[in-house]
Amino acid sequence: MGPVLAGVLQLLALIAALALVHRPLGDYMARVYSSDKHWRVEKWIYKGIGANPATEMRWPAYLRGVLAFSAAGVLFLYLLQRIQGVLPGSLGFASIDPDQAFNTAASFVSNTNWQSYYGEQAMGHVVQTAGLAVQNFVSAAVGMAVAVALVRGFARSRTGELGNFWSDMVRGVTRILLPLSVVAAIVLVACGAIQNFSGIHEVGQFFNGHSMGGTQEWNGGAVASQEAIKELGTNGGGYFNANSAHPFENPTPFTNLFEIFLLLVIPFTLTRTFGVMVGSVKQGYALLATMATIWVGFVALMMWTEFAHRGPAFEIAGGALEGKEVRFGVGASSIFAVSTTLTSTGAVDSFHSSFTGLGGGIAMLGMMLGEIAPGGVGSGLYGILIMAIIAVFIAGLMVGRTPEYLGKKICTREIKLAALYILITPTLVLVFTAAAMALPTPGNSMTNSGAHGFSEILYAYTSGANNNGSAFAGLNADTQWFNTTIGLAMLLGRFLPMVFVLALAGSLAEQKPVPATAGTLRTEKPLFTGLLVGAILIITGLTYFPALALGPLAEGLAA
Repeated sequence: MGPVLAGVLQLLALIAALALVHRPLGDYMARVYSSDKHWRVEKWIYKGIGANPATEMRWPAYLRGVLAFSAAGVLFLYLLQRIQGVLPGSLGFASIDPDQAFNTAASFVSNTNWQSYYGEQAMGHVVQTAGLAVQNFVSAAVGMAVAVALVRGFARSRTGELGNFWSDMVRGVTRILLPLSVVAAIVLVACGAIQNFSGIHEVGQFFNGHSMGGTQEWNGGAVASQEAIKELGTNGGGYFNANSAHPFENPTPFTNLFEIFLLLVIPFTLTRTFGVMVGSVKQGYALLATMATIWVGFVALMMWTEFAHRGPAFEIAGGALEGKEVRFGVGASSIFAVSTTLTSTGAVDSFHSSFTGLGGGIAMLGMMLGEIAPGGVGSGLYGILIMAIIAVFIAGLMVGRTPEYLGKKICTREIKLAALYILITPTLVLVFTAAAMALPTPGNSMTNSGAHGFSEILYAYTSGANNNGSAFAGLNADTQWFNTTIGLAMLLGRFLPMVFVLALAGSLAEQKPVPATAGTLRTEKPLFTGLLVGAILIITGLTYFPALALGPLAEGLAA
């Protein structure tokens, strides 16, 4: 079997698996967020944090809950890293420096999981499990809660109430993320991922059964359980520096495909949850079709760029194998790279810096879209709903009619909030990139010069502000400048958009639905899907084309 055919078959198997669970999981999540019953363990949690889950919140109160909980998470994780040196189970590692501790705390609380450190050489068991793994669950649950609040804004009328943040967040963990992660961790352990709390071991180096004379040090850890929620919650932070290219995290080609499935399953399936909660599953299918069209198109482009034969070396290898994990090959690495950058996962099984110039640009463009195809857990759904509002506004301008979406009028207030949402992330990316290129010190962190060096910095801020977390490789980001500025980009890129999303949800919930007429745009039809895909690509292209032209496009066209 040729490598191209193998890649296509893996893609088809992945699509079939996602289609199989789409309806049952989507319906289940809709029931979770619509139920008025509370599990006993959930009642204990509410009592412990002093929250009343029955209290309905308007958008300012909901937002205060999101920000207060996240701020407490940043503070706790920062302090945990700063005292690591005196904690049991630290494996002898010292406490984390202040700038790196801030960066890591901001990273995991914002669901970015950008890492400027070597996981196996910096973090002990306590920080990994009590700090990073916990944030993998709750940061994902926060994103899902905000998405559900926006869905309620469309579903409800004549009320500003969006539900209860504490109830939505806790249910996301106890009823969705935790049970699915337990199953996923068992699968990973069965396939060879490690799960222990062992210390550091010195092992010999061998090649084809023969000793090479050197030794290496490896430490164990609760890797399988963290790997499960890392992918399922679109987090992405690796227990080891090699991330999902490390055999302890990703042992076989099957686990590689399984991990891609995990990082895609909830973002894609939330479109079904949306359709059920607003009372029209066809609306959910329209969003799903938009996400799937972009995702499949990006995978096809990535495979084409990485399989393109240029010279004898590429022909012999069957594609651009530099930076790829040879256990998985070009096809699986291409699917992983596109899936991890089109979601807000950031996990990698290959080094994106070593992709072809255009291949690296495709990965970068996937993040620049706003990570909405299918996007992060929760953030992908509310991101594409914002773009849907922009699309119906454009359609309204074409016909001279006040735009409507799901029976709600899209007026001046709604458009201003949607515009602010789509402007904040590009502003962060471009301003921080320009500052890093203009100042003398940040440029010293670049391994490469020219277009590729510029791509390293552009990719870093794109990854941080879009809460992806993957790295282009080649950039030394463990400096005070990058730890601080990328940390700020992650926090602002995560929580400022949530302000606009929740304000928009409150505005929509207060409206009275308007009846559909002959002039109403049918947003469940393929025509709207095409309009939405076009709007996403055009808006992103107009925003980022000059920056892309200086980096990956210049490198790719010069190759």
